[in-house]
Amino acid sequence: MKLGRNIFGVGAMTGISRIFGFIRDMLIARVLGAGRLSDIFLAAFKLPNLFRDLLGEGALSAIFIPMFADSRRDKNFANNVFSWLVVVLLGITIIFEIFMPAFITILAPGFASDPGKLEMTTVISRIMFWYVIFICAAAFLSAVLNAFSRFILAAFMPVMLNIMLICALLMSAFYAPTTVLYIMAVTVVASGVIQCAVLWGRIRAGNFGLRLIIPKWNDKIKSMLKRFGVSLVGSGFYQITIIVGTLVASFQSGAVSWLYYADRIVQLPFAMIGLAVCTVLMSSISNAIAEKNMRSVYIQQNASMRRSLMLIIPSMVGLFVLAEPIIKNLFQYGAWTAQSTHAVAVAIMIQCLVLPAMLTSQIYSKTLYASQDVKTPVKTSITSLAVATVLYVALFYHLGYLAIPVGVVVSGYVKNILLARACRQRNLIKIDGRTIRATVGFAVWAGVLGAGLWFAPVDGILSLCIAIGVFGILYLPAAYLIEKHA
Repeated sequence: MKLGRNIFGVGAMTGISRIFGFIRDMLIARVLGAGRLSDIFLAAFKLPNLFRDLLGEGALSAIFIPMFADSRRDKNFANNVFSWLVVVLLGITIIFEIFMPAFITILAPGFASDPGKLEMTTVISRIMFWYVIFICAAAFLSAVLNAFSRFILAAFMPVMLNIMLICALLMSAFYAPTTVLYIMAVTVVASGVIQCAVLWGRIRAGNFGLRLIIPKWNDKIKSMLKRFGVSLVGSGFYQITIIVGTLVASFQSGAVSWLYYADRIVQLPFAMIGLAVCTVLMSSISNAIAEKNMRSVYIQQNASMRRSLMLIIPSMVGLFVLAEPIIKNLFQYGAWTAQSTHAVAVAIMIQCLVLPAMLTSQIYSKTLYASQDVKTPVKTSITSLAVATVLYVALFYHLGYLAIPVGVVVSGYVKNILLARACRQRNLIKIDGRTIRATVGFAVWAGVLGAGLWFAPVDGILSLCIAIGVFGILYLPAAYLIEKHA
């Protein structure tokens, strides 16, 4: 498998998706602002996304891919897992549809002080929650394609959601803002149906023949369920931490939206670089470990770490220096205010500091999952994310919404340290001198350029683009030489 080409392909598709995502967010900011209506949509959208991460792209994928590789890609195993997933998702959806008011009250209790806000969020959430069935199924289908080293189509699928939401928002001029919320909720569900259909069609076209069957209870499912249960605890703590962050932020008007947009900006380089690397690395390392070829594992880990840190470190520096002009030029139109721009920018300056830890933690955790060790990532998640939750609650009185990004940064580095130590103890990773020297070189060079960028006059979209372009032109050739000769 050509690691570099696949990483580039996944990163490119993710980048396209995020570009459309920013266009979507710009339209949301213009149409809904960063207040009551945007809080309702973003809080409602958070629930299906949590389950997508938890059941689709989180614990299930991490457990399924190594077992699928170890079973020599057994079709019957994949069919059975897929069928069990659909049954479980249907049950979860029915439960949430019935008890949605209680779940929304837990998720955003601060909404109760605004008449009608909690009730509207409940209605929109009930519509949008059907997205869970289709997007989690689509995530599983993506995992099957990834196991066959077919990454590009799965990485492109999120574009569907963004394009359809953009179209819905462009219709906003013809409808009242409240009506737009309903249109957007239905659009989210429709995008899930389309993504699922496209991926299923691609798998059947590849003659794999994945299909729904009557779920069967056997030893493989029992083993997977046991591992999944352990992994789910760790992923569950992550989701609980997100819920706690939303819960705490809901007591400050606009904070849910501010944190959403800050997270979207910070997640852009991580998604394009970190998630692209780890999506490819998961399948590649799983195969190498199954063949007991640890030398291949170490080579892939170091190469991936050098190349991804070469890009993530300057991204961190650029976001820290240019946070305010980025938000101002992207979102400060229509209903968006200068206060919201400053609030989001400060959150970005704090949260971007976690990017290197997020990236290397992904490499460590994917290595552990590829070795079919699910307990260690769970233990580290419980510890680090408990730290985040404590910080959210303890610091909110003093820092307000900024307690959330502070908790994200601290817990991110705690998790990174714990995962690195676990991998070293099990001889699952060996960071060579070249990787260490290259990382130091990237940090020094990016820091020097960032210091110069801090004093550059950036007061418009043109000057912002020039500043980013000059930074990249000066950084990348030198960083390439550092990586090559470290």
